Amino acid sequence: MISETKVAEYKKILEAEKALLEAELQKIGVRDPSNPSDWVAAKATDDSFGADRNDNADIFEEMQDANATISKLEVRFQEVSDALAKIDAGTYGVCEISGTEIEADRLEANPAARTCKAHMNQPR
Repeated sequence: MISETKVAEYKKILEAEKALLEAELQKIGVRDPSNPSDWVAAKATDDSFGADRNDNADIFEEMQDANATISKLEVRFQEVSDALAKIDAGTYGVCEISGTEIEADRLEANPAARTCKAHMNQPR
């Protein structure tokens, strides 16, 4: 069983990571107005589409790169948010597949781990 002290330590780490992830997402994207839990790439404020096809292509390429980065950050953001919700619900540190306790060294390496080592490569 994970001690309350250790859970509080993990919570602090997860909250700091969540804030960092959100700051990174805000640098390259905006929340999707039609789905506030989703992020989309934002066109730089000094970029405007015009007659030059090459300039427009560069803007689209930057937005594509931003979308790829956003996708990766969103996955981690959701994992961290889920772990924090589990802490609040009192179910933190329990494997989502087997229901067994997640190993301490696994949580040390990744406080947002959803599964024990035996199930760590299982799809969500």
